[in-house]
Amino acid sequence: MLHRAARMEDAIHEFREQNARRRGLIPTIVPYTGYGAPGWIRVLCRVLLTKEGEKLSTGHTHVRGWRSFTSVPINEVVVDAVIDGVTHHMTADRGGVVDTRIEVDLQPGWHSIVLRTEGSLEVHAPVFVIDPAVKFGIISDIDDTVMVTALPRPFLAAWNTFVLDEHARRPVPGMAVLYERLRASAPGTPVIYVSTGAWNVAPTLNRFLTRNFYPRGPLLLTDWGPTHDRWFRSGRQHKYQTLRRIAAEFPEMKWLLVGDDGQHDEDTYGNFLAEHPSNVAGVAIRQLSSTEAVFAGGRSRAEEHERTTKTPWIYAPDGAGIWDQLVEKGMVGGA
Repeated sequence: MLHRAARMEDAIHEFREQNARRRGLIPTIVPYTGYGAPGWIRVLCRVLLTKEGEKLSTGHTHVRGWRSFTSVPINEVVVDAVIDGVTHHMTADRGGVVDTRIEVDLQPGWHSIVLRTEGSLEVHAPVFVIDPAVKFGIISDIDDTVMVTALPRPFLAAWNTFVLDEHARRPVPGMAVLYERLRASAPGTPVIYVSTGAWNVAPTLNRFLTRNFYPRGPLLLTDWGPTHDRWFRSGRQHKYQTLRRIAAEFPEMKWLLVGDDGQHDEDTYGNFLAEHPSNVAGVAIRQLSSTEAVFAGGRSRAEEHERTTKTPWIYAPDGAGIWDQLVEKGMVGGA
């Protein structure tokens, strides 16, 4: 039985959907990047009502953050995925999000699949199939890890998220270069971005990552609304469950977990490492302060973690510092 808050949310969504349809808005599929392995793929998208059915992932170039939260989702709509001429049926959840695993055998590398629903334009969703021979990957947080959002300072974070034009958002120095150097040192390395952010901002985040030369990869976000048993979803639980799912999907892979010390990444990654030590190559924590005192504190914390986990822990204020320590610990070559 749904939580009272979830029933209220459903009623609001139904009212907004009916009102939007009366105003002539039509279904629009917002495609997200999926991933998989030979034999299966995970397809991700969201279905909204918009004026002209444009693809929102590319249709807006100057967006204030709050506009991302005014969209009207369509609940429990059927979406078709066409893969190699075969149609697979999927159903969106209460928030219009499709997150479905499809059994299909695609070769490793990038693919494009067609998504459509009744009354919508066809869109193409990218999917990256990870080569079974690849044994190393990157799982990266977003806020204050690749993009400066100042989440430990709530009012500043709210301003950055809801008010600023998306082009005013700044990348964390050196992180895009770090990821590209890691991928160059291990060809085929997948990059998966995991965040407690809402699906509403996925198109904005994708544009940010592309604009700042981060490697392509799936975004695994969440919904801030109520669930069947609570008022709000837990961001920490979402991130932890996502890590566990990835470990189950790729049991032979070792991941470099990259986060920051502004929220709960250290605890989340530490707990995951304790449960899945064979799936973690190392933990890299981006420090929000670059002072020497904090840097020294990061060194001592790294040594403490390594004594108990036997896995490399790295603390540095930027991508260059993380790379230097990866080289120092022998995890990558120094070239």
